[in-house]
Amino acid sequence: MIEDILKKHLPELSAIRRDIHAHPEMLFEEVRTAKVVAEELSRLGFKVTTGIARTGVVGTISNGSSSRVIGIRADMDALPIQEQTNLPHASKFAGKMHACGHDGHTTMLLGLARYLAETRKFDGTVHLIFQPSEEDQGGALRMIEDGLFKRFPCDSVYALHNLPGEPLGQVLVRPGPITAAVDIAGITVRGVGGHGALPQKAVDPIVAASSLVMALQSIVSRNIDPHDPAVLTVGAINGGSMATVIPEEVRLLVGIRTVTKPVREQVLARIRDLATAHAKSFGCTAEIEIGHDSWSYPAGFNAADEAALVREVALSAGQDPAKVDLRGPFMFSEDFSYMQEVVPSCYFGLGAGPGPMLHDPGYDFNDALLVTGPAFWARLVERALPQA
Repeated sequence: MIEDILKKHLPELSAIRRDIHAHPEMLFEEVRTAKVVAEELSRLGFKVTTGIARTGVVGTISNGSSSRVIGIRADMDALPIQEQTNLPHASKFAGKMHACGHDGHTTMLLGLARYLAETRKFDGTVHLIFQPSEEDQGGALRMIEDGLFKRFPCDSVYALHNLPGEPLGQVLVRPGPITAAVDIAGITVRGVGGHGALPQKAVDPIVAASSLVMALQSIVSRNIDPHDPAVLTVGAINGGSMATVIPEEVRLLVGIRTVTKPVREQVLARIRDLATAHAKSFGCTAEIEIGHDSWSYPAGFNAADEAALVREVALSAGQDPAKVDLRGPFMFSEDFSYMQEVVPSCYFGLGAGPGPMLHDPGYDFNDALLVTGPAFWARLVERALPQA
């Protein structure tokens, strides 16, 4: 059984995962992580290519005579969060931690590499893609621009994300829209500063911005078809420094998540219209910057055949279709969506069991997935690239 083979490797895989966890790296700085990955793949006999988009790694293994090729992607980067787990393998670097489980995603793929090298029960070629900078700055896009799929053509490509709170090993997948596009809007509301005791001689941008925060909530509830998912969050409002001073300006940061291009365009247009109109109604002006201080990622879309394969593998393992079939897309964003625009693909969730949520300073990847995850990947490879 696949799990029995992988269980033999669990102590070493767990040690690798915890080592990566203790040494988090961000934003194309995954030099140490990439070295760990490349050395392990080389040891297993993979053909290894490094330096794609600076720190990206691709490990290639072939078997048999089939010309069919699939890719499986894992992300390697960490987040700018101060870890609060107090675990022995907690981050050694202040303000950085693997709060999203990319240390586990990377190690699951290394577990798959061990299984494929040991068993070779497939016919074709597998590219294991280790990607930098998923959390920001579009590492997937940078790898594509660096020739990823020209140098390593794939008939299809797959990726997953661990999901705390879902039962361990539970697959969640659907064809069509699977992750949301993300846009960040920066809005600067400008008025006229003045003394807090003389508001009539000023134009208060705090009052205008406060009204705008409430108005923005009406976009999803009153302008968007309820059948089209969208989320709008005002995550920051900054202005002023004293209780007795009316400031000159207030800045808002707004996170926007949508899953279709028409809705994305509609939401962004409404933000511009509302910000301008609300500011003007209070005697202020508004400057709107879409893409403020951040990358915008497109929505992810699962190809029907690739999503059906993931579903088939889950059902063949005995999972309940009612739980496998995801009701709607995930509303978080993923730069794997850039790869999905180029190659037929599937992105899905994999339950991680109980524990703190993703991006929580108390989060730690569940090492039980270092057996469950590679086992799922192994079954997918063997079904996608069957031997005669």
